[in-house]
Amino acid sequence: MVGGVVFFGTIYFGFALLNLLLQKGLRTLGIGRVLDPRPLRPQQVWREIGWSSLSILLFGTGMVFPWMVLKLGWSHAVMDAGIPRILLEMLALLLWNDIHFYLNHRLLHTRWMLPRFHVQHHRSHVTTPFSTYAFHPVEALLLGNVLLLPMIVHDFSWQAMLSLPLLSLLLNNIGHANYDPFPAQGGRSWLTSSRRHHLHHACSRGNFGFLLPFMDQLFHTDLPDDAADRVLQAHQSRHAA
Repeated sequence: MVGGVVFFGTIYFGFALLNLLLQKGLRTLGIGRVLDPRPLRPQQVWREIGWSSLSILLFGTGMVFPWMVLKLGWSHAVMDAGIPRILLEMLALLLWNDIHFYLNHRLLHTRWMLPRFHVQHHRSHVTTPFSTYAFHPVEALLLGNVLLLPMIVHDFSWQAMLSLPLLSLLLNNIGHANYDPFPAQGGRSWLTSSRRHHLHHACSRGNFGFLLPFMDQLFHTDLPDDAADRVLQAHQSRHAA
């Protein structure tokens, strides 16, 4: 559990700082664009770090549950898997992560759950890399159990299981970056997850998916690329005035 807290804390701050450095480099090179130009709320980053620290504590101590699944013999970690199997399992877990995230995200946007739990995450109308884990504890518990069901259904390699929190946080961090490095790509490209999630935070509706847009397309919850234009234009008008 202590190791889990150190692990999640390290990758959270490491990926966030790396993201900020990458954005700075891309802006210097004239690559990409900022998605939402509105200023951050006062003390927003410190608030995000505070709530994220609580999520890190829950995710880290929650590592005891997959550990218990292994110790009880309900699942086994394959130690000598070949590269093809590892890659296929990594892909399967990423696809499951998209499905799991979408279903829980839709649940969090119900009338009862949104004002009680998910509103904390949506206080960041303009996202930052530190927004990634800024969850209410109930939301952290819902999203943090993503690995348990796949472990019971299938014996995964330890490399594939380790890759899920790493890739999930990395991709979620990119989704909250408020920066679009591929503005020429269409909104349904897997390369534009940051654009889709920016629209979700700006509009507080639609685009409930994670990396891939297929769940939003399947359930007709995807937002058009201009969904936030009215909000951003109103900000620009106030700023000009």
